[in-house]
Amino acid sequence: MRNLIGAALLTAFVLTIAAAASPASAYDYRYCLQGREWGYPGNCQFSTYRQCMATASGTYAHCGINPRVAFRERGRYR
Repeated sequence: MRNLIGAALLTAFVLTIAAAASPASAYDYRYCLQGREWGYPGNCQFSTYRQCMATASGTYAHCGINPRVAFRERGRYR
């Protein structure tokens, strides 16, 4: 009985953490850190160019526009 309650609590905890993490990862930030370590599109967690460049400072990386943001459909034309 004790193992069943423990398993139920662990399952509830894991589901709560997974549900809380999903909305944050759904946002597409505008800039990506790109370079040898990051590949393409890179580390896309920067909302401003200045944030991205501060992180790239002193490394073999550069900043580029997130392709998911750049090529997003802007609307339908008739």
